[in-house]
Amino acid sequence: MSLFSIGLSGLNTAQNALTTTGHNFANSATEGYSRQNTIVASAGGQYTSQGFYGFGSNTTTVIRVYDEFLTGQLRGATSASASLAAYSDQIAQIDNLLADQKGGLAPLMQKFFAAVQAVADTPADPAARQGMLSAGQALVGQVRSASNYFKQLQSGVNEQVGTAVTQVNAYTRQIANLNQEITRLKAASGGQPPNDLLDQRDQAVAELTRLVGAKVVVQDSGTYNVFVGNGQPLVMGNDAYELKAVASAADPNRTVVAYTLPNGNVFESEPGAITGGSLGGLLQFRTESLDAAQNAIGRLSLAIGQSFNAQHKLGIDLNGAIGTDMFELGSATSIPNANNTVKTTVATTRIDNASALTTSDYKLQFDGTNYTLTRLSDNQQVVTPVPAGGASYPLQFSADGFTVEINAAMGTNDSFTIQPTRNAATGFDMAISDPARIAAASPARADAAASNKGNGTVSLGKVAPGYSLLAGTITARFDGTTYVFSDANGPLATQPAPVSNGSNTDYTLNGLTFSFGGTPATGDTFTLSSNAGAVKDNGNMLALAKLQNAKTIGGVSSFSEGYAQLVNDVGTRAKSVKIASASQDSITTQIKTAQQSVSGVNMDEETVSMLRFQQLYQANARVIQTAGTLFDTIIGIGR
Repeated sequence: MSLFSIGLSGLNTAQNALTTTGHNFANSATEGYSRQNTIVASAGGQYTSQGFYGFGSNTTTVIRVYDEFLTGQLRGATSASASLAAYSDQIAQIDNLLADQKGGLAPLMQKFFAAVQAVADTPADPAARQGMLSAGQALVGQVRSASNYFKQLQSGVNEQVGTAVTQVNAYTRQIANLNQEITRLKAASGGQPPNDLLDQRDQAVAELTRLVGAKVVVQDSGTYNVFVGNGQPLVMGNDAYELKAVASAADPNRTVVAYTLPNGNVFESEPGAITGGSLGGLLQFRTESLDAAQNAIGRLSLAIGQSFNAQHKLGIDLNGAIGTDMFELGSATSIPNANNTVKTTVATTRIDNASALTTSDYKLQFDGTNYTLTRLSDNQQVVTPVPAGGASYPLQFSADGFTVEINAAMGTNDSFTIQPTRNAATGFDMAISDPARIAAASPARADAAASNKGNGTVSLGKVAPGYSLLAGTITARFDGTTYVFSDANGPLATQPAPVSNGSNTDYTLNGLTFSFGGTPATGDTFTLSSNAGAVKDNGNMLALAKLQNAKTIGGVSSFSEGYAQLVNDVGTRAKSVKIASASQDSITTQIKTAQQSVSGVNMDEETVSMLRFQQLYQANARVIQTAGTLFDTIIGIGR
């Protein structure tokens, strides 16, 4: 081996190293780029009697400085950060809406009850009555506005899910194409790694994990296989399998993710299967927070409306008519599964007791033998399984304040999604607009005769739903033992039965319960009559005002307490997710710093390397120059 060849090998080695260093400089700001190193090896030597003389050096390969463990950690951390960030951004919108002290529901509920109390104080005042209707209209308007906002959020989540799925598919196709190109170039180059393509593939996987939690399995050939959910393939070698954004079979108003299998079949992912990344965060937010908040607003509207309507019907208005519904109520929703085999079976749902409602959705299913009704929030069956054998239709299932009825038998594995409160707030409205129709007065009055000798008392105690007004005056005369009730035609044919009520005795007429107490004298009389015309009576309005503090939400909370609980739950979760997001971002930053300390381009290090290789180049050029001088000397001797 000549000195010329040795110097030339050194020049080539130095030039290759300088090229790699220059490439590092040029890509120092390239996202996902890994620093590359030129691997130099001795070219070996030749034996002579004086020993082995070397042949110089060779460049064996160019490798990227890469830590697979840190890169995998960074993918997982990035996916978690993106998931929490998406969740935090979405739930903050609900938190801002519910906690608004000026435009939220809380101040409007306070104003409405203040208006109810104003009518109780001055039931004959038309201005107070109009003020109550106006406050009620403002309340129902805000409830509907909140419901519509939640629907917009649901629609927004659907759109974002579709967009994320499109982006996921773009990255999976890119990864599959890079797998193919990397395999081809490695084969064509005798196994040399195409470093820049490897970085591009890792960067595509990193972008994919920002969208969805994906698991990467590296094959012996270096090919990436990518899986999502419960092991569903996204990339297998050179093939990419698309996700699809489809309408849920259980609820067509929800966009969900579906998988494409290697055989071409498409099936809907199970709830909770897609996790990680912004897509997983969106789906988790919808399931955990958005659905629950929307259901809670619906339940609140039903609780307010049903309790007020029930009490309002127990009074009479300024026209002497029995009160009607004060609020219009939204209805429950029953959605047949799109895959049901029996399409003619219809399920209808009605609200029985708003106080017993939860904020969950339910699933009515037939497994071929039994009907089951499952509460989806905790996956608990809320009714004893009902055997289909011998069942008669329509068939009813009652639980948690509502009843579901099916008109005919269901097919095996057919199901319905039951949403008792999801869309209830949409139909919440005022049912009356005439202030005179506010039923502020009690429906009946009881008066003691001025000539009574004893100290007996009587008052209207309870009013039963479905009562009727007294057609005329009823006289109750104490005969020394009991009361005898008479109308204009004489003693009633059917005397009301006395019922002991502590120290008092109750008698019920037409659904109106009158409570008699004290110690009447024989012959004392009391008159019971309709309260029509008593425009200043506030008996029923006082009962309506008491509903402000009645435990009408789940039997344990008032309207305000129920709403405050919703605000607190959303606020607590929003704060928790925000803290978790900040903490995860810190972890992700630490892992990225560690990964970049290995694979990132350090400008100072590369500058030192360039100077070193530049000196190497100059030294080998001097070797060639020396070889030339020696050659010239030898030629000169020959002359």
